[in-house]
Formats: sequence, structure tokens, C-alpha cells
Amino acid sequence: MPYPIPLPTPPPIVQVESNPSIDFKPLISEQNPHLSPVVTLNTPDSPLPAPLQAAKKAELLATPDLVSDRPREAIRAAQVESVAPPISEEVQNTPPKTQSTPNIETPSTPPAQSIEIPVETAPNTTQPSNVAPVSSRIVELNADRQEYDQQRQIVTAEGNVVVRLNGGVIDADSLQVNLSNRIAVGQGDVAVTRGEQVLRGERFTYNFVQNTGELLNASGEIFIPSASQDLSLNLATDVSAGGVSANPPSDRITANQPRQNVTTSGGIGINVGAGNDINNVALPQQGGEVRRLSFKAQQVQFYPQGWQAQDVTITNDPFTPPELELKADTVTLTRETPQRDRIVTTRQRLVFDQGLSIPIPRNETVIDRTEREVTPGLFQIGLDDNERGGVFIERNFSPISNEQVQLTLTPQFFAQEALLESGGNVLDPDLYGLRSKLQANLGERTQVRGRASITSLDLSQLEDNFRASLRLNQTIGSVEAPHQLTVEYSYRDRLFNGSLGYQTVQSSLGGVVTSPVSALGTTGIALSYQAGAQLINAESDRADLLEVQRESDRISLSRLQASIALNRGFAIWEGTSLAATPTEGLRYTPAPVVPYVSLFTGLKGVSSLYSSGDSQNTITGTIGVQGQFGHFSREFFDYTGFNVSFSQDIRGGLSPFLFDRAVDNKVLELGLVQQVYGPFRLGIQASLNVDTGENISTDYILEYSRRTYGVAFRYNPVLALGSLNLRISDFNWNGGSSLFSDSEVKPVLNGVRQTND
Repeated sequence: MPYPIPLPTPPPIVQVESNPSIDFKPLISEQNPHLSPVVTLNTPDSPLPAPLQAAKKAELLATPDLVSDRPREAIRAAQVESVAPPISEEVQNTPPKTQSTPNIETPSTPPAQSIEIPVETAPNTTQPSNVAPVSSRIVELNADRQEYDQQRQIVTAEGNVVVRLNGGVIDADSLQVNLSNRIAVGQGDVAVTRGEQVLRGERFTYNFVQNTGELLNASGEIFIPSASQDLSLNLATDVSAGGVSANPPSDRITANQPRQNVTTSGGIGINVGAGNDINNVALPQQGGEVRRLSFKAQQVQFYPQGWQAQDVTITNDPFTPPELELKADTVTLTRETPQRDRIVTTRQRLVFDQGLSIPIPRNETVIDRTEREVTPGLFQIGLDDNERGGVFIERNFSPISNEQVQLTLTPQFFAQEALLESGGNVLDPDLYGLRSKLQANLGERTQVRGRASITSLDLSQLEDNFRASLRLNQTIGSVEAPHQLTVEYSYRDRLFNGSLGYQTVQSSLGGVVTSPVSALGTTGIALSYQAGAQLINAESDRADLLEVQRESDRISLSRLQASIALNRGFAIWEGTSLAATPTEGLRYTPAPVVPYVSLFTGLKGVSSLYSSGDSQNTITGTIGVQGQFGHFSREFFDYTGFNVSFSQDIRGGLSPFLFDRAVDNKVLELGLVQQVYGPFRLGIQASLNVDTGENISTDYILEYSRRTYGVAFRYNPVLALGSLNLRISDFNWNGGSSLFSDSEVKPVLNGVRQTND
């Protein structure tokens, strides 16, 4: 049912007959069967004020075909109306005098029908003197019962009230709309939904013109968009043993569990230091892509681009009482784009299990599709014996952060080296370092990524302490199965090549095309491939390629490389997960654990050709088994995860470089994760060269896992790296001293460089 909302300064309106009246009969013509119930003329059922009749008569005069089934006498009667002279602003702001009429209750509106309230806005063009302004915004009002008070110009709706306006929906038990000042007041169980954001409360006030409002005793949800596409260079179907990854074995094992009718959200990983595991399998994302955080607030003021709340509690826990809460005196959420929200807080702190409270110095964050490095505390702690002298601390900040460009800077202080080697001289430039990360979106299918790190501020040694890379990613091909074209320049890349250990590539310039995963018919076999060309300057031990008089053992060669990988998995056994409740399936994990055992096989071929005339060709076969038992719900020994795999190469030729030389022909990989008590788990992940018995890499992991957060300490004595990682579910944050990320250590498998970003 249309109710007019007068303008602050309305134009002259049409005079009406002495006894105006309307009815509520639906007006549906053959040409317009979709119209909602509208107002028609000349029935004695429900008197309404003159402005409504003037607006309606103007609409009918402009579109007479809409009333083809009504008497034409009504139209002719409307055409004889005369125009009132202009009135002063003072008079205009006075409600029009109308016939005194008692409150009239309209018939109940069926749920399938809607009653529309046109919200009038100031006209942009000069209106004809005999036509009232035409509405430019429509507000739909549905309710079990509606009343209109003509004298006070108030619409009252009760029972299952639903209002749709400006792209949002408001639900309430009762609602009153004042047509004079264009303000609505709702009470009861109120819900305001705008896009994916939901606000609930006991009472709300809304201004139709300004599109602003206030909600008392509010609660709601913050929508987190799905993650952006994967831009890594890895062969997604490569299951070869060996290498280095940033994920602990428990994450890999759980990520590969069978899918059941249980979903969870993504998470935030705050990495302090770094860790590694050895699989390099592309991890499938668990659960759905829509993620939410819930919040409560004493008061919320919302406006077109966001809201501001006082005395706020935000949690990622769907259960009560929550395990983890972010509390703040005020929270301001601003919708910058449909896929990007900015949150600013004051006096914020993390509260664990309703007790331990930790202040957070960071008062601003962004929630969008971009994975972000976040430091909730004052600093982070890492361990790097090779380049940073042991234990160091760091903290990151983002001087540039928007949807197109994000620049993150991370100053570092080498604490252990300062205590043991510099005698506490904090002015020594060798005690300081810096990491930086650049992400820029040049378009929907084009991204630029840059990384750099300095392990000493002594500029005279910059050549030996500086590493950098700049990468352009271009998505090519169809949207359903796109290829990735990557053009990259890197300076002093730090690579890890199995038994040969750390290797540094002085410079590299080239491009790589990586395919999506393709299924080979109905065989269950998955395939991916890549091909590239690079100009490389790196170390070699080939005397015939090295100059007699030289300053280093580096040589410069071009390389053409192509690789292809296939894999096939076989389910051996699958159990069932527990119910997704806080005492069963979700007691210690963000997603219920599904017991399973599976077998996987893989085949990979790599061919590398060098401008020196050398070549290196390998075919690698892999077979392995992985699984998990228990549900990680009881106090003792209710979870055991494991993985065992073996890879063997058939090799022809040898690379003239050291960084991509295939030397580990037989590799055995072993992993075990065991719950010991409650949320505590111990794990070990190791890979061995079977021919020599050499330990390629070993990780020791201690985890404290909860439904909404987790802490993991990891140490790798072979690589001399350690980490302390904090996970908080349902955010897009990932930060800390990510020494095993693509910026620091890149693994090489069978001559093919992997990425961990």
C-alpha cells in the first residue's frame, strides 16, 4: 500500500474534491500482471490525505492504460481539478488540513503481497504546476496488520514486519513510520540486513532520507569475503616426497580428509618464525567460502557505508560462552568496496576463555579477499641461525593499504646476536634488518607481487645482505580453467635443494606458464603442467664452465624447462565425524575430524635444457599412504595423524648449476602427529635420502589447538629455523616471521622451484 512521504519543501500540489477516498483493490492489467497492490480512485473505503490523491491522479493521468478496467469517468473527474496558488515555506511545512477521520485498519495483507511506500526525493528538474513529484525510491512494507492514522500521518505495522529499502531488509515485531519527518521506529526482535552484513537489536530508529539509523542492544555478523585465487607456481598435482612447505603435517592431513556435510571457515595464521613440512600438495580449503564474525554492542549507529558501535565484543566462536573474544570500547566498520571492509577500534584487547586479556596495540585492520600479515602483539619472535644470528624480533606495518595496492614493511632486531656477539651495542647496523612485501592489482586478471629483505643496515655490505624479487602474474585463458603466466626477476634467491642444502641464485629473469588441474576423463587421474624459460646467474662446480681467473664460481646460462605431474588417490577406509558441537566434533578443532586412510600415487616428469648444451631429465614415481584416527574430542590419545611416502627418480643428465641439480634419487618421508592431553599435540615430520641415509629435513612440532585459535611451536635443526605460530579462525590474516614463505626459502624438487605463497 503506497504511503507518500512529503518533501521538506514540496512543490505546489493539486487541489482535490471535497470527499476524496481510495480503495485497496489490487490493480493488475494484462500488460502489468506483476504490479503490487496500488491505490485506485473513487471508492469510499479508506480516506487518505490530499497529497496522496494528487500524486496518484498525476500517475493515472500519465499512464491511463493502467486503469483500463476502471470507469473512465474517474479519469475525467481527475482532469477537471484546478491548481492551487503557491504557498509560503512556512505553510508548506505545516501538515495539510484534512477531514478528521478515525484510525482505519486495513485488511490483513497476504504474505505473498507487498505494500509499497514511495520515498519522495527532491526533484532534479522543474515539475509541471499541476503534477506532484514522482517518487524515485521505493520502500516495501509487509506485515500481518497495518493501520494508517491520517491526522498524524503515521503508519503502524504489527506482526512479521518486513521492510525492504535501499538494498537492505529490516525485520521487526512492530514498526511505526512517520510520513511527515520520514522516520521509522521498530521494536521487538529487530534485524537489519544489508548485503552479507546482519545487525540485530531490540529497538531501531531509521531515517529514510539520510539512510541512517540507530540500533540498541545490538548483535550481528561481519561478512568475510572468500579468498582470492591461488597464484603459486607449483604443480598442483605433484605429490613427490621432499621439499619445504609452510604448513604443519596436521594441517595437511586434516585438509585431505574426506568431505562430509560439515563446513567450517578459513582462518588467520600469525606466524612467529617459520616452520616446514614436506609434501608440497596443494591444500584444498575446508568448508564453505562465506565466513562470518559475530559481535555484540550496546549501541550501533549505521549509515550508508558502514556502522559505528560502542562497548563491542567480536568473536569467531558460534557457541556460548565464546573461547575467544575481541573487545573494544568503539568499533567503526566502513564498507570501502563490496569486497572490502575497514575496521577501526579503540582500547581493543583479546580475551581468552573469559579470563586472560591481552591488549592489542593495532587499532585498524582490513577484511577483504587479500591475505594480510598481522601482528596483534607488540612484536613477533623468530629463529634464523644462518642469516639473523639466532633469535630475532620483528613487527610489521602497512604504510599503503587499499584495494589496489598493499605495501607491508617489517623492521627486525636480531636480539640473540646483540646479546652474544655485539656486547649489547644496539647501534650496530648489523643488528637490524627489514622485510618488505608489495601486492598490487592492476586488473581482475593481472597482479604484481614484490618482496625484499635486508639482513644488515650496513650499506657497504648491501650486495651480500639484500634479496629481492618482482613478479607479474597474468591470468590467461578461460575463466573456468585459467592458466597462469608469471614473469619474474629475482636477485639473490634463497633456495633449498634437499641434500645440497641452501643455494643462492644471484639473478634470474624469465617466465613460466602454469596450467590448472585437469581430470583425465573418468579415470580419477589429475594432471597439471608448466613450461618456462629463464636467464640464470648462479653457482656451479663445473670446471669446464668456470673461468680460470674469476671472482666467484657463478656462471650465466639460459634454461628451458618443462614439467608435468599426474596423481591418483584411492580411499581405503573412511569413518564418520562427530556432531559439530562444542563438546564433541568442535571441542579442539575448527572443523570436525573425519577418520580416514587413503593411498596416493604420483608420476612426474621434468626436462631441463641449458645453453651450455647440458640437459637434466627426470621421471619420478611416488606412492604413499596418509590418514588419521580418532576425533580429537576426548582428553587423552583421541587423535593420531600419519603420512608415509616414497619417491624414486630415473635420471638422465645433470644440471650444470647446483641449485636445481637432482641428487636425491630415493626419498622417504615420514610424519606423525599425536594428541597427548586435551588440546596438546606432538608431531614430527622428516625426509631422508635412502641412498646415503642423510637427513634432508626434520621438523619437531608442539601444538595447542582450540576451536577458535591455536598456538604451534616448531623447530627444524637441519635448516636452523624455528617458529611460534598463532592461528585465529575466520580471518584473512597471516603474518609473522614467515621464514619458510616464498620471500625467504624456496624448495626445489627435481630441479623445479616451488613456491609457498
